Order: sequence, then C-alpha cells, then structure tokens
Amino acid sequence: MTTLGIGTPLDAVAERYLQWKRSLGRGYLGVERILVSLLRFMRDRAATELDQNLFDEWSKSFAGLTANVRRNRQREIRNFCLYRQRTEPDRFVPDANRFPRPQPYCAPVIFGADDVARMLAVAERQRPTPGSPLLPGVLRLSVVLLYTAGLRRGELLRLTLADADPAAGVLRIRESKFHKSRFVPLSPDACRELRAYLQLRLVSTLSVAPNSPLLCNTTRGLRAYTGTGLSRGLQLLIRTAKVQSTDGRWPRVHDFRHSFAVQALLRWYQQGADVQSNLPKLAMYMGHVSIVSTAYYLKWMPDIAAAASDRFEARFGHLISGGTS
Repeated sequence: MTTLGIGTPLDAVAERYLQWKRSLGRGYLGVERILVSLLRFMRDRAATELDQNLFDEWSKSFAGLTANVRRNRQREIRNFCLYRQRTEPDRFVPDANRFPRPQPYCAPVIFGADDVARMLAVAERQRPTPGSPLLPGVLRLSVVLLYTAGLRRGELLRLTLADADPAAGVLRIRESKFHKSRFVPLSPDACRELRAYLQLRLVSTLSVAPNSPLLCNTTRGLRAYTGTGLSRGLQLLIRTAKVQSTDGRWPRVHDFRHSFAVQALLRWYQQGADVQSNLPKLAMYMGHVSIVSTAYYLKWMPDIAAAASDRFEARFGHLISGGTS
C-alpha cells in the first residue's frame, strides 16, 4: 500500500521503488523529493502515464538550476523508470544522452581560524528577530560546530536538546547518512560555546522539551531552522566577513566540512602525528563508511604541501644532502 498519497497511478510503484532503495541502507529522502515532484507535476496535469513530452515539460520546470543538479534529477527519474521497466517492459525510459552534460564541480574554498574569528564577530553584531529571538547565538554556534566538528548541515539542523551533552562535551548524531549514528566529542572551545548557547536557549521562552530543536527559529521553539534559512544566515556572515578564495569565490556552507578535514590534516603534519593511522579516526568522526569518502575532503593545499615537505626533509634530508643519520 502506498504512503506517498500524491494521487497518481504511479504512486504504488514509486513507493515500492523507495522501499527497495531504503533496504540497501540509506534514507533516500532526496530521491523521494524528486519522485514526489514528478508525481505532483503529473497530478496537476491529470496525466496518467509518463512519456517523453511530460518528462520534458517537468524538466523545464527547473531549467534555472545548474546543469549538474538538472542532470541528477533526470538521472534519478531514469533509474526509477528502469526499475519499473523490469516488470512493465513497454514503459517509457528517458534517454540519458539527452540530459545536460556533467560540469566540473567547483573546488571548495578552504578557510582557517582567522576567517572563522571574523565570522563570529559578525554573528555577534546580528540582531534578534521575532521569528529568531536567538539569532546571534544560533549563527555563532552554527559556525563553531560546522568548523570544529565537521558536521553536515542536515546533522546540525536535526540536533535536539537531548542530543547535546554539555557536561561530557559530546553531540549525538542520530541516523545520518547511511543510517549511521555516532557520538561526536567537541573541542574545549566548542564545548564552551555550546554551554554559552544553552544558557540562552534554556532561559528563554522557547520550548525546553528534550525533543525540541537545538537551533529553533520561532518564539515557541518547536520548529527547527530550515536548510535554506540557516544557509542564508551563514552566507551573510561569510560575505560580511569577506571570506573569499584567492580567485574571489565565496565559500559554500558545505565548505565548512571541507575546511574541517583539511585543517585536521594540517595539524597532524605540524604535530608530527602518524597521518595514515589517523585517517580512519577522521573517517569515523565525520560519519564516513571508509577513508575513501574522507579522501574526497582532503584537498592538497600549499600549507599541507609545505608541512609535508618539512616533515620529509627532517626525516630523510640527510640522505639527499649526503650526511649520515
């Protein structure tokens, strides 16, 4: 029985497809949103079947998005159609050759502690609003947790009061990507920021129920920030603090996570730590299945190259210069 409730003949097969996908170990909420978008498009046009014309019309509804986003949405619908074709061989399947060509992804903008300090100063100057009475504290804590704990934006938004343990300095991340839950220990500075925010959060008029959002944006305290709302606030901090790459690009919110990983790698080189043995620890901390996923975030930056070169010289420089150990 379908639970999508859109009201099209494709609801039932779409629900079976999502159940099959989720049995593989992921939430597939993004896939569900794309399917629901298509099904609602069909319902609004009283369409009973998907064909090339309807698929093209649906694709035009998000023509203003980037080529990679448009291609990904179309690809997900094609995967659904291929699944359906297994039991209904004559059904329409979009031609992938007609999709937008994939474009190279923008390199992340990696920033450091000085940039974060400027963002925090800007956050302090923000004024509370009726819809977000704790706006300065929300933005400040968001910057700290994204940068020092490497959280995904969605993980931060889903945190509840029960997930934050300021005494132990630990956050509980519940069923994030790949249905993985984990505990994230915080640095001493991040723990102090959490305690300072909770002092404001718990004495305000906002809900203090354990399951209420840690970051809430209404006077009742029952509604968490949306991804768009938080991103808008963080982009304000980034631009006001003038955090940019050397070629003038502004960081994305996800670049906090990239910066966290790169800064961890740089610290290990500077401290003389065993980088290879620490990579699995970083993968576990970031909620990755393996270090293969973590490697995506470890960009080779000039500072890392210099630290690695200095370390190599200290260990093997005598061999190059002809000296003895």
